Formats: sequence, C-alpha cells, structure tokens
Amino acid sequence: MIGASGGIGAALIDALKTSGRYDQVVGLGRGSSPSLDLLDPASVANALHYAAEMGELRLVLHAAGVLHGPGLTPEKSLSRIDPEAMALAFAVNATGPALVMKHLAPLLPRRGRCVFAALSARVGSIGDNRLGGWYAYRASKAALNQLVHTAAIELARRNPEALCVALHPGTVATGLSAPIVGDDARAQPPEMAARKLLAVLDALPASATGGFFDAEGQVVPW
Repeated sequence: MIGASGGIGAALIDALKTSGRYDQVVGLGRGSSPSLDLLDPASVANALHYAAEMGELRLVLHAAGVLHGPGLTPEKSLSRIDPEAMALAFAVNATGPALVMKHLAPLLPRRGRCVFAALSARVGSIGDNRLGGWYAYRASKAALNQLVHTAAIELARRNPEALCVALHPGTVATGLSAPIVGDDARAQPPEMAARKLLAVLDALPASATGGFFDAEGQVVPW
C-alpha cells in the first residue's frame, strides 16, 4: 500500500489485514520505514524492493496524492493558474505513480493474477468534465489515467493475468477532501470506500486491465 498514512490508504490497509487473504500487508509512505517519498525517486525504488523481499507482490495499491496544501489550492479560473503549484500537482499525482510503476513492473510475478490499482478521480475525466476549474488537479489525474492505461499494455505482455487500473473512490471524508467538501453528507467514511474499492478489484477480470472504474465497478469515461 502506497500512501498508507492517508485516510483511504489506512482504511485499505485495515480492510486487507482483516480479510486474512494476504500473508503480509505492507504500508509505505513518507512516514514508513523505509520511507517512500514520491518526490524522491531513490526512495521509491528502495521501498518497493523492500516490499518485494517480504513476498510476492500480488496486490499493490497506490492511494497517495495531493489536492491542496501550502501554495496549492484548486483553481476556480485560468487566472489562478500557478506554474509551481501545477508542477507540484503533476510531480505527486502523475510523475510519482509513474515512478512507482517503473520500479514495480520488474518485481511483479510473471504468472498468475497480480493487481496494481491507482486511486484517480472522476474530475480527471475529460469526457465527464462539465464544471471546469481545478486545472492542476484535473490535468494531473488525467495524466495519471493515461499512464495507468499505457502501463497496463506493457504489463499484459509480461503477464496476461496482470490487472492495472485506475479507480475513482467517490467523495470520501478524509483530510485530502475536508477543505473542499466540508460537511457534505455525500462524503462516505474511508472504511466504506475501502470495502467498495476492494470489491471492485475482486470482480474485475484481467481483460479489464487499463480501465478506469468507480467504486461501484462502473466504467468512468476518459
């Protein structure tokens, strides 16, 4: 699990441990040991090799991302675009996961089902964009979707049973979304989102690799 300290990441770890289906459940992030910092390529490679030493990597979930923070706020108009903020959004939401996939690919089993799933967002969908705004976040998540789709093609050549997908968890009550959604009643608890996402992954066949799905298992338009 990458992004283990986040709301959804922590809930996914708890759900995986509770399921008893995996011999080891490893949580990685900036606060783990070893640390995995998406802005530090060496730490990404080191942490993934550490996880691979614990056993076969049959399920890898990427739940790290950035929406807001110091110097980064979802833009409501073109006039609010800031190149440094946009660069940070792409570094964490797109380049970071790309580095994870780069170092992960050689470590995945060549036979049998193995899964890599990255949490994306519906606002990264170009076809579903009806409200505009949020330029950096939308564009970085759209880039993530393309990276996942492209990686899925390459991984399928190595292992026809590999599943590589992007997932939209829906509106979840986490620190990531709190400043944006506030007390929105539609925000589901992280535990519920985790259960839904894992159920979706369980139901997806290898032929679904490269796809973009929501927490109900429905295809999200690119």
